[in-house]
Amino acid sequence: MGCQHWAVHTNILPPTSSEWQNRIRWFFPIIGHMGICTSTGVIRDFAGPYFVSEDNMAFGKPAKFWKLDPAQVYASGPNAWDVAVHDASEEYKHRMHNLCCDNCHSHVALALNLMRYNNSTNWNMVTLCFFCLIYGKYVSVGAFVKTWLPFVLLLGIILTVSLIFNLR
Repeated sequence: MGCQHWAVHTNILPPTSSEWQNRIRWFFPIIGHMGICTSTGVIRDFAGPYFVSEDNMAFGKPAKFWKLDPAQVYASGPNAWDVAVHDASEEYKHRMHNLCCDNCHSHVALALNLMRYNNSTNWNMVTLCFFCLIYGKYVSVGAFVKTWLPFVLLLGIILTVSLIFNLR
């Protein structure tokens, strides 16, 4: 899976990327909201029941992105990427949002399946989370800190309280 042409330390996201907003999950920073960009860089995300937003992600600006390689699209047609993102978005405009099963990750997975990204139609929430964790890049140092600092502080508090009560 090619991850090329990274945009590092910027809030400007590259086209054809998958965005990740894990700031909303302070207890589990690897879990978060996800969207997918068109070839022009417009982010589409399944933001709630029957609603797919365009360039206005449900929980604010992305903290992390995974740059996808348009050369890995195996669907036919000159605009296969944009057609797949559009078709997935249209499909999800008719779906109820379900936190555990049919959510923003499923929307991105459908787009990748429709375009046959990396010649695969087996994209799902788990594979997307895994690849975003492995290949994802933070948009800035600040985004990294905002993602992990609350989690680290929470662990520190739990550890401190645990040690205080166990040392008595």
